[in-house]
Amino acid sequence: MPKAYWIATYRSISNPDALAEYAKLAGPAIQAAGGRFLARGMPAQVYEAAVHQRAVLIEFDSVAQATGAHDSPEYQRALKALGNGAERDIRIVEAME
Repeated sequence: MPKAYWIATYRSISNPDALAEYAKLAGPAIQAAGGRFLARGMPAQVYEAAVHQRAVLIEFDSVAQATGAHDSPEYQRALKALGNGAERDIRIVEAME
């Protein structure tokens, strides 16, 4: 079964306090579901049409594990804490074998 990667990019952050509360809840929820944070922060370099925005890369053992993490009650509590505090894009991508 191929691994999966959760890729999140932040278009804007309108409420840093809400983002901080989200992070306190989301990190442990994602790790409890088997996620491993590989990278997070501002990009070192952007190319082509990329926007200089915060990005997060999380590895999971499978797509099912990644979607389960997102849909878990613990992560949903983190999303509720974030509310409209950030405009984000999240994708789950299956690794190539």
